[in-house]
Amino acid sequence: MCELYSKQETLALRRKHIGPSCKVFFAADPIKIVRAQRQYMFDEKGDQYLDCINNVAHVGHCHPEVVKAAQKQMELLNTNSRFLHDNIVEYAKRLSATLPDRLSVCYFTNSGSEANDLALRLARQFRGHQDVITLDHAYHGHLSSLIEISPYKFQKGKDVKKEFVHVAPAPDTYRGKYREDHADPASAYADEVKKIIDEAHNSGRKIAAFIAESMQSCGGQIIPPAGYFQKVAEYVRGAGGVFIADEVQVGFGRVGKHFWSFQMFGKDFVPDIVTMGKPMGNGHPMACVVTTKEIAEAFSASGMEYFNTYGGNPVSSAVGLAVLDVIKNEDLQGNATRVGNYLTELLNKQKTKHTLIGDIRGVGLFIGIDLVKDHQQRTPATAEAQHIIYKMKEKRVLLSADGPHRNVLKIKPPMCFTEEDAKFMVEQLDGILTGLEEATGAETESGISKNTPCRTKMPKEAQSELLRDSSLESRENPSQKRNGLCTDSLLSKRLRT
Repeated sequence: MCELYSKQETLALRRKHIGPSCKVFFAADPIKIVRAQRQYMFDEKGDQYLDCINNVAHVGHCHPEVVKAAQKQMELLNTNSRFLHDNIVEYAKRLSATLPDRLSVCYFTNSGSEANDLALRLARQFRGHQDVITLDHAYHGHLSSLIEISPYKFQKGKDVKKEFVHVAPAPDTYRGKYREDHADPASAYADEVKKIIDEAHNSGRKIAAFIAESMQSCGGQIIPPAGYFQKVAEYVRGAGGVFIADEVQVGFGRVGKHFWSFQMFGKDFVPDIVTMGKPMGNGHPMACVVTTKEIAEAFSASGMEYFNTYGGNPVSSAVGLAVLDVIKNEDLQGNATRVGNYLTELLNKQKTKHTLIGDIRGVGLFIGIDLVKDHQQRTPATAEAQHIIYKMKEKRVLLSADGPHRNVLKIKPPMCFTEEDAKFMVEQLDGILTGLEEATGAETESGISKNTPCRTKMPKEAQSELLRDSSLESRENPSQKRNGLCTDSLLSKRLRT
């Protein structure tokens, strides 16, 4: 492998020259990745890792057709979209063909954050309204306009929510306000949005948009109940607002049966604006906003030209076209369905075996494993989740944990993920869960433990990362203990190696 620096030198230079808020995976013991192919990544020693994290390398790392398309166009021309070029219009035509007919006007950008920021501008210009309804635990990007509507990034213990931002409960039927035993959770959660709209109107405010990921990712792999989006769209449009579907993480066939995740909720639900990014260029920075002709014309009527230097450039458009071709030619949607169903089946078997698994949820190759300390209270198993992802790394499987309690294992691999990969991943997870439950004294198969104390030996790097995060949390909000994470001295002693 060709390296400029040793791993330790790279770490030292990163600490010196890269902003300290820019984190890496497995921060206490990061992996130095030097190359990747399909669903596998390789470190500087040549060790292979199964990538279960990267929804960016959508059709597989360094896919030869995508690489070839970029190289071929780069050799000919790359310039901004003020010049007439076939690639951008061909790509817009192909992309629009995957969406409902009314979504036909494209604005190309370079990142999901840019796309969501532009979506807000479109929504606010449409009716002249300003307020935005977002979901609790949502994340929509790193720009200031998006941090304002991303409760996932709100600082704990500090009131940073702007008066034009309204936060609705996440439609989580496992851990949320209305659960799977509720007679109609979709209506109940939608009524929470209606209540927000009514209260905003009573205060003299007007709703510009409701924005939500079609399936919440950072929020913990949340799948809204059927009918929820339809009811929300009805309420929001009735208030003069628009519905923005954020497909940045979950679009381009990841759910298998449908190209876009919002489509799985029925043909009678069509957003007014759709944003997309991450998987769009398979690692090449590109994103897009697609909307209706009516909204686009209202935006143009403002008199302000929209220009994005690199958005939709010939190389990016060539890359985007190649990604669409690979998805179709390699039947990656079909693969997402087949492998996703197989993986879900394997995980559900693990759920009957391991008491730490509280819930398995997902569609296609977008799956979450909700870890709990007890099934009745559904207490988040945060420390255990961190233990597992570090132990999986030792087994050469890359996973991450997310959700408001950081207890949900996220599975969103490249779409070329195979049944053999799924089986290997689950076998490693099974072994780690078995060892963890034996160490904690939890029962397996025959019963469910309640409030079992954690006695496992956690990898030193995972422990230090948890303690560092806990310390940060206590500084942000000293009155609250980190969600789902015991930080008492007894647990600390039990986690020592």
